[in-house]
Amino acid sequence: MDDHYQTPLISRAIRNAARNRSLSAGAIFHSDRGSNYMSTEFGKTLDRFGLRRSSGRTGICFDNAMAESFFGALKNERVARVTYLTREAARQDITRYIEFWYNRKRLHSAVGYRSPREIHAKCEKLRISA
Repeated sequence: MDDHYQTPLISRAIRNAARNRSLSAGAIFHSDRGSNYMSTEFGKTLDRFGLRRSSGRTGICFDNAMAESFFGALKNERVARVTYLTREAARQDITRYIEFWYNRKRLHSAVGYRSPREIHAKCEKLRISA
């Protein structure tokens, strides 16, 4: 979280994800066609972790529907209901919302009214047994 949305910020987010979780080589990073996602710098970050870049076609919003749904939920269920006195307070609260509520307890109709954590565990179990 920062006060800008520039390439170094999203590159740092990928590095943090790789630090916290094993990223599968060849996994796809999907984004829109924003200049930060299309930059050489960001491409090098993806290459470093063996990730493939994917971007939606111009003017087609459906490619990003899942991300848009998540950010809509975050804004409506949490951010709009809280006043943050500092950026650090916002970062901590949003992290708690994502890690302890959204991923573990919030049920999602798109995946049979199960939580993302439950679906992830099921996929991991299938991957290991395959």
